[in-house]
Amino acid sequence: MDDYTVHIVDDEEPVRKSLAFMLTMNGFAVRVHETASSFLQFAPSIRNGILVTDLRMPDMTGVELIRRLTESRAKIPAIVITGHGDVPMAVEAMKAGAIDFIEKPFEDTIIVDAIQRAAGQLSEKLIDVEDMTEVQTRLESLSDRERQVLAAVVSGLPNKSIAYDLDISPRTVEVHRANVMSKMKAKSLPQLVRMAIAVGFSIH
Repeated sequence: MDDYTVHIVDDEEPVRKSLAFMLTMNGFAVRVHETASSFLQFAPSIRNGILVTDLRMPDMTGVELIRRLTESRAKIPAIVITGHGDVPMAVEAMKAGAIDFIEKPFEDTIIVDAIQRAAGQLSEKLIDVEDMTEVQTRLESLSDRERQVLAAVVSGLPNKSIAYDLDISPRTVEVHRANVMSKMKAKSLPQLVRMAIAVGFSIH
């Protein structure tokens, strides 16, 4: 395993312990932090670190934590963990500088893969291997309706809300959503969000 430490920020002790144990068993060096505030105080001394943070915490949200890190120009790739219904907040975190978000519940391999992608950024490799010109070409291949659905999906709206807003059936939304994922060659919602943000696609 490369020379970096995974910093877990979560106010719930059982979550910190279980995540730290799993990552340690997978060969990662891990350090846990009870609050976002305590991590921020420690952040300036971090050289090779990756942040895994919950979004909802009592002292400071994950979004605010990432904004503060970005403002301080700390080069710590951040992954946010989000509960059900928090996708809009996760999108805000990615706009603020997070490189990925993971929805609960998740398989161990999902977070391990995300950390390894973040490590690629630490070693000066681009986190998104997609060529931006290619992503822009894929975006331009979408129909107007598909672009509307894309904007709604990456904003975290559920299919029923998208259907209501666009005055179409939920089933039609599902079809458009599948077409968008296919045309954009996105394997997951976080990847779709990363591509949309990278090319400056307007997300409301």
